[in-house]
Amino acid sequence: MPRLLSKVDDSTQQLSKQAQRGWFSRAASLDLLLRQNYLNYGSGVCAHMLHMTASSMKCNTDWRISLCSDNCRCAQCVNQDTLQRNFDTFSIPEDISPKEISPKNDGVDVLWSDSHKSHYPWSWLSLTLRDIGNEKLVNQGKRKLWGATIALAPPEVRFDDVMSGTSPKGMADLTSKIRQYGLCFVTDSPKTPEATEKLLETIGPIRNTHYGGFYDFVPDLALADTAYTNLALPAHTDTTYFTEPAGLQAFHLLSHTPPTNKPADDVLGGQSLLVDGFHAAETLKKESPEDFETLRKIKLPWHASGNQGVAIAPDMAYPVIETNGGNLHRIRWNNDDRGVVPPDVDVDAWYRAARKWDEILRSKESEYWFQLEPGRVLIFDNWRVLHGRSAFEGLRRICGAYISRDDFISRWKMINFPREDVIASNMQIR
Repeated sequence: MPRLLSKVDDSTQQLSKQAQRGWFSRAASLDLLLRQNYLNYGSGVCAHMLHMTASSMKCNTDWRISLCSDNCRCAQCVNQDTLQRNFDTFSIPEDISPKEISPKNDGVDVLWSDSHKSHYPWSWLSLTLRDIGNEKLVNQGKRKLWGATIALAPPEVRFDDVMSGTSPKGMADLTSKIRQYGLCFVTDSPKTPEATEKLLETIGPIRNTHYGGFYDFVPDLALADTAYTNLALPAHTDTTYFTEPAGLQAFHLLSHTPPTNKPADDVLGGQSLLVDGFHAAETLKKESPEDFETLRKIKLPWHASGNQGVAIAPDMAYPVIETNGGNLHRIRWNNDDRGVVPPDVDVDAWYRAARKWDEILRSKESEYWFQLEPGRVLIFDNWRVLHGRSAFEGLRRICGAYISRDDFISRWKMINFPREDVIASNMQIR
């Protein structure tokens, strides 16, 4: 590493002066960045900024002095077990400045004007530069949109692989497929509610609602929701009436027995339906951009009012299509649970857009129809994938549950990525 050492040795006095002015500049590829093979001290003039540039990664990030001092990584400032701050940010002098900046093989040491010493590892600095790091490790993940043709090869994993006590590969595969496709089947599952519940709990805690936690039900209108009947249901997302709708939903058909007047081999109906809401939204955006914007901008009330003593509504009105940073974020659609379109918006435009949206959802190109089977558990992303069913005869017993979005995302990240990458990503989600 002679290039690094010579630059450090030859620039000590110059570096000290630049530190007083508040700039520290570094240009390198990610590979060189992590190996510290090249350091470049800039000559900026801003008195309150450490400036770091990773040119080959098309990144230009300004680190203000206050930001650096607030993010010291030393054991005195950060609990090394919980990664929580151990100090009062606002006790740091407002006029704090770096007295010395010393590049080392493993990072940068900074001596501050209040005599505190900070150490910033190169690995931590590289992960916290804007737009740098594992591109897959973001809250949205890398998605694969689909239509009816997913029926040819739906994503699936084996129950025993997911539940393996010796390898995390099965769980990593399951969570990755749910992130990519919005759904995954778990095959060869024991045909019991106990095994299904145990499977879901390995992903995350089961979310309780006014219907309870883990469900195991047959049609029962006493539960005051059409989901608990034998009627057909159009494609929809669940719990639109919660501020944060359920993240994952699971169904496991345990049995489907015919009515007493029908033979056992009769067709009983009850086909299941899935629609990729993100694919439908992209189709809408392509075919009718104005309608897409209407469903993205106009916010609607949603409600659950069927149960005695229960009247649930989210904290505010929400649109059908939610985006974040230009990316699709969440679909909230259940026409049965939708409130009144606000009269102070362009009502005609909303109904026109909703009609087009419904047309896309019901198109043969969008609909994936299949039959639930005992031993084949369906798990899907309720923020993305809409579900429904055809009407059925007989008695169906289905079990399943909801899992919160945060718990699922945590599981997906922690089992598919290095912990240090996950922590760095979580600390700077934008």
